[in-house]
Amino acid sequence: MPVLEHISDIVQIKDLRRRVIITVALICAARIGTYIPLPNTLIPDFDADSAAGTVFGMIDMFAGGALENMAIFGLGVMPYISASIIFQLLGSVVPAFEKLKKEGEAGRKKLNQYTRIATVFICFFQGIVVVRGLYGFGVVPEHIAESLLHSVWFSVSNGMLLMAGTMFLMWLGEQIDEHGIGNGISMLIMISIIARLPSQINLLAQNIRVEDSQQGALLKIIVLAALFVAIVMFIVYITKGERRIPVQQARHVRGPKVYGGQRHYLPLRVNQAGVMPLIFASALLQFPAIVAASATEALSADGGVESLWYRFFSFISSAVSPMELSLTYIVIYGLMIFFFSYFWTAIMFNPQEMSDNLKEYGSFIPGIRPGKRTTNYLEGIMNRVTLAGSAFLLGVALLPMLIAELLNIPLGAVTIYGGTSMLIVVGVALDLMSQINQHLEMRRYSGFAAGATGRRGRGRR
Repeated sequence: MPVLEHISDIVQIKDLRRRVIITVALICAARIGTYIPLPNTLIPDFDADSAAGTVFGMIDMFAGGALENMAIFGLGVMPYISASIIFQLLGSVVPAFEKLKKEGEAGRKKLNQYTRIATVFICFFQGIVVVRGLYGFGVVPEHIAESLLHSVWFSVSNGMLLMAGTMFLMWLGEQIDEHGIGNGISMLIMISIIARLPSQINLLAQNIRVEDSQQGALLKIIVLAALFVAIVMFIVYITKGERRIPVQQARHVRGPKVYGGQRHYLPLRVNQAGVMPLIFASALLQFPAIVAASATEALSADGGVESLWYRFFSFISSAVSPMELSLTYIVIYGLMIFFFSYFWTAIMFNPQEMSDNLKEYGSFIPGIRPGKRTTNYLEGIMNRVTLAGSAFLLGVALLPMLIAELLNIPLGAVTIYGGTSMLIVVGVALDLMSQINQHLEMRRYSGFAAGATGRRGRGRR
């Protein structure tokens, strides 16, 4: 079987085996941190029917259950993703950061340093807000909640511990990038999502068993199983899909010989931005969602449910929370996905640079003149392809909410059927398989070259 052959090759190749072992060890370290609790905290009781409970449930999904355990890794790596978003935007708007992006490795190191510094401040702010927002879920002992001084120190100290946990996760991701295999931050997010699957499947099974008759439960299980397989196949199909543009190489006559003239293709991926737009949109929506949810919980506890501030924060909370499939949420989420899809594609794909490269290597697109027309042609095709990819991302993001609404299932139990989680798992798994295959191919070619060299040496003897 091909899978067993690949596993055998991984075990036999020393460098690849070492990288896999390091990656697994670092992932285990990240998982251990999800069970180390914060001091003086109790296990929260999330209310899935409240906006705040839904928001904290989303954070907990990316944290791999750490927030539910009130662990030091409760924020996950999403603050680092948020900082990366900020500097990606600044790199396209602020000339100083744009100059750094063009300085190569040195500029990239400076931007990474700025990103880490920004992550510290984002973690500290988000950690305090999250701890304060969890007051309503019974995580704080009564003797701490009743004292203002103890309450402030509790929020600040645990916020700093959450910040330290995120920074350690960021370091683990960088070590995976350097010494392991796969994208470190993406791998940590994928493992966190996979770690939540057993509890989500258990919640789904309990909901089906309680609310449906035996015949209805069986039908719902069949429908959900078929949907899961179909969604995975569709995501893989679109993720691997590409728009091929024919490229003709110019012919060169050198005496009696003719060089070039080959025809090949320029592949443009349908989902050029990958999972990044969903991660960016989810990360940015967490800020107003956390603040609004915490404010509504605090105002509700103080009896201010009739105040203008309570209505304002309630509107913000419902507008940026997926608990209710409202038109406002769909519009905001959809606009952010489309914006980040085009933004990320513009960063990754430069039509002007691609046109110049084709012209430099003596290639052209049949029927399109080199230069500006080729640039406009590539830009137009990329815009249409990105539109299709953005629509695909929005559809995948809304799938869990549609399934929950149509089948009357809690949203927390069907997040495995699409959205950011499914796309991240499939995308990171495909990228990991691609990197492993690249290592295997390099090993095969190097072995072939070594064997050929040995044979030539024996012949000379």
